[in-house]
Amino acid sequence: MLHRRANVAGATYFITVNLLERRKALLTDHIDLLRDSIRWTKERHPFNLDAMVVLPDYFHLLMTLPADDANCSCRIGAIKSRFSRCLPKTERIGESRRDKRERGIWQRRFWEHLIRGDRNYANHVDYIYINPVKHGFIKRAIDWPHSSIHRFVANGTLTAE
Repeated sequence: MLHRRANVAGATYFITVNLLERRKALLTDHIDLLRDSIRWTKERHPFNLDAMVVLPDYFHLLMTLPADDANCSCRIGAIKSRFSRCLPKTERIGESRRDKRERGIWQRRFWEHLIRGDRNYANHVDYIYINPVKHGFIKRAIDWPHSSIHRFVANGTLTAE
């Protein structure tokens, strides 16, 4: 099956990336490794990380690509690959993944939405920051430690409330 993605140079994308085993807390347990994987990827394939939240088994991010680049897939692939390579091999790996020499950490695909306009952008930023509240991890978005909301509060763009 052919999977089509919007490939727009310089565009902003809302991305969701899930662990294969959704009941694990791998991402928050290894948050420093995930942060390092994102930094490593940004050095090799630049992008602007506009907003992000990391929950135990998935993350959402809003990324803006350089004006001459339309490839968000290579960036997500690099983040996933770097994170996976740095973890010990303790996960269960099914036959299909073993045949393809894949780890059993991530779902194979990711979900992306091309941002279209300021209102759409603002709605997705709000969605990212409210996500841990929506899932009952915390009562206020500012209380979630694995969110870029802290950067916006620190620079005065948002208030803690």
